[in-house]
Amino acid sequence: MMLSTTLLRLSVPAKPANRARLRRFMEGVTLWLAFLLLLFVQPLYAEANVADEVQPGLLHFTDGRGDWQEPALVLESDFDVTVSGLIADSRLTRRFRNTSDDWREGVFVFPLPEEASVYALTMTVGERTITGKVRPKEQARQEYAEARDSGRQAATVEQQRPNLFTSRVANIPPGEDITIELRYQQPVDYRDGQFSLRLPTTLTPRYMPGPLRPSGEASAWNKGWAIATREVPDAAAISPFTVQPEDVAADSHRVRISVSLNAGLPLADVTSPGHDLETRVDGQQVHVSPSAGAVLMNRDFVLRWRPVRGREPVAAVFHEQFGGEDFLMAMILPGVTPDQVLPRDLIFVIDTSGSMAGESIRQARLALGRGLDTLSGEDRFNVIQFNSQPHALFMAPVAANGNNLARARRYVDRLQAEGGTEMASALSLALGGAGSEATDDAARVRQVVFITDGAVSNEAGLFRQIREQLGDQRLFTVGIGSAPNMHFMREAARWGRGTYTAVSNPTDLGGPLEALFAAMEALVLTGLQTRWPVAGQEVFPERPGDLFRGEPLIQVVRGVAPEGQMAVSGLAPDGKRWQRTLDLGQAAGGTGLHRRWARAKIDSLLDRAKVQGKQPDEDQIVRLAMAHSLMSPFTSFVAVDSKPVRPGDDLLVADSVPTLLPAGTSAGMLRYPQTATLSPLLIALGLVGLMFSAAIVLLRGRVVL
Repeated sequence: MMLSTTLLRLSVPAKPANRARLRRFMEGVTLWLAFLLLLFVQPLYAEANVADEVQPGLLHFTDGRGDWQEPALVLESDFDVTVSGLIADSRLTRRFRNTSDDWREGVFVFPLPEEASVYALTMTVGERTITGKVRPKEQARQEYAEARDSGRQAATVEQQRPNLFTSRVANIPPGEDITIELRYQQPVDYRDGQFSLRLPTTLTPRYMPGPLRPSGEASAWNKGWAIATREVPDAAAISPFTVQPEDVAADSHRVRISVSLNAGLPLADVTSPGHDLETRVDGQQVHVSPSAGAVLMNRDFVLRWRPVRGREPVAAVFHEQFGGEDFLMAMILPGVTPDQVLPRDLIFVIDTSGSMAGESIRQARLALGRGLDTLSGEDRFNVIQFNSQPHALFMAPVAANGNNLARARRYVDRLQAEGGTEMASALSLALGGAGSEATDDAARVRQVVFITDGAVSNEAGLFRQIREQLGDQRLFTVGIGSAPNMHFMREAARWGRGTYTAVSNPTDLGGPLEALFAAMEALVLTGLQTRWPVAGQEVFPERPGDLFRGEPLIQVVRGVAPEGQMAVSGLAPDGKRWQRTLDLGQAAGGTGLHRRWARAKIDSLLDRAKVQGKQPDEDQIVRLAMAHSLMSPFTSFVAVDSKPVRPGDDLLVADSVPTLLPAGTSAGMLRYPQTATLSPLLIALGLVGLMFSAAIVLLRGRVVL
C-alpha cells in the first residue's frame, strides 16, 4: 500500500523546482545503489563458485564447458619416518582411489619440509611396482605426457618451490587405485637442547603480487585458482584449491604417521604441540604416532624430544661413504657465554593480511605482546602492521617507556586481518624508514622481528630485497599458524643474519618465543671459522653465520676421511677468542650424508645466482642432482609402466585434488573449484547496468516512473 501511494505521488506532475530536487535525489540514490551493488559483486561471484547442490562429503568439479564431473579422487597418506642422529628419513605413501566410472588423472599440489631431499619414487598398481627415475624436468614432463596419452599408467613428481611439489598420476582405472611412494630425507632441528621435526600436511593459500601477465604468454604446467602475474609466473602451479574437511569424502585427506626415534641417548620427554601422542619404548628406540590414528591433513605434525638433563649432545660427527668418496657431518654446540646485553632498536612487523584471519591473527598478537614484554628501559621500538600496504605506529623507533608500551599494546589489540600480503613494502619500511633512525650510537643493535604465516609466492624477490636492504641489522622470523611457509621463515632469517621459530597454537607460545627472544638479547659467537684436516674441500655452509644462544654449528663436507681433527673458532660477546676441536676418528656411521651435501651444494649454486643477479648454472645442478638421484628445480622423478591399460576410445578425466584449509584459518581463505553457473553474478551485473542506465536518463532531465 505504501509503495503504491509513493508511486502515485511520483506520477503526479510536480513543479519545476520540486522536479529538480527529485531528480537530484534520484540521481544520488541511483549512484549509491550502483556503488553498493559493485561491492556485492565479488561475494556473489564467490557464491557462484560454490554450488548449493554440492553434497557434503563429495567434492565435484566442472570442466571447461561447465559439465558436471564425477566425485573427486579419494586421497589417503602415510608417513613412516626413521630418525637417526641429525637426519630423518621418510617414506611418504599416497593412495589415489578412483570411485568413479571414468579413467582418471590425479593432480595434487602438496608441501614437504623446507629442506627435504627427495631421492626416490615408486608407483604400485595391483601387484606391479614401477621404480621412478630422475630426469631433467622437461624430459620428465614429456615422458609422462606420452605415457598418459597412450593409455599407460604413469606418475611424476616435480618441485615448484623448495617446500612445494606437484604429483601427477595418470590412468587410474575406474574403481581402483594407484599408490605413489616418495622417499625423502630432512635434517632434524636441534636448538636449546631440544630436537624437533615438522611434517607438513597442507598449505596456506599464497598471495600472488604483481600485475597480471598477458594472456598470450606461456602458462605453467598446472591449473589452480590463481592467475599468473609478472612477479609469480607459475601462480597456477602453486595455488591448489583449498576446501573444508566436509567437502571431501569421509575417508579422504587423512594421514597416518609413525615416527621411530633412534636417539642413542635417554629421553626426558617426547611432545607435540598440535597432536596427542601414543609413545612406545623398544630398547633404545622410541616409536611415536598420533593417538587418534589417522588424522586430518589440515595441520602440520610437529614432534619434539628432549634428552635427559645433562645428557644433551654438545658435539657429534657422522661418516658415510658413497660412490667411493667420504662424507662427514659435524655438529658443535658452543657453551653458554656470559650475557652482554646491548641496547636495541627492536622493530616488530606483524602480518595482518587476509591469510592471517582467524586463529593466526590472535597468535600473532600474543606473540608480539610477548616481544614487547622483553624490552628494557634502554631499548627503543616500533610496531609495523602490513596487508595491502604497511603502516607504522610511530614515525621512528621510540623509547620503551610505560606510555609508549601501553599505546603499542592498545594498537596491537585492535589489529584485524584483511587485504593482501604486500610484504616487500613492509620490509622496506622496517629495514629503513620507520624502522631506523639516524644515530651515531654504534653500540645499539638493530633487530627486526617479522611475525607472519609466510603465505607469499614471490620468495626469491623478497630474499633478494632482504640482502640488499639489511645493512647492519638482523632479521628474525616467527612462523604463525598450523601450516606456515617454513621455507620463507628459514631463508628470510638466514639472509637476514638472524634466526627463526614457529608457533603452532596459543598453548605453544611460551617455549619457542622465550628461546627466540633470549637468543636475540645476546649473540654467542661471531666471526666463525672452521678448519678441516684436508684443505680445499667443499664444505657447506661455506661461511657459517653468527651463532645465537642454543644454536649449534653444523657443517657437511665431501672428501675428508674420518681421521684427524676439525677446529672451530670465533669471537665471544666479550671479544675473546673461542676455540674447540672435534676428533673425527670418533665418527659414528651415518646415512644420507651425501644427499645432504648435494642438496647444500645445489642451494649454494642457487644462492650465488641470486646474489649475482644471474640465471643459475642449470647444467651443473642437473648433473649434481642426477649423480645423487635428487629432485631439484631442474630435475623431476617419473615412473612409467610399459603396457597400455586404457582403451584408446575411453575418456581420461583430470582431477585437481584439493588441499584442506589449515586448522584455525578463516573460512574466507577457501578456494573452491567451480561448481555452479555464474547466474548470481550475471544478475548482479544486470542490476548494476540498470542502475547506471537510470542515472544516465535522469542526468538528461527525464524521470522514469
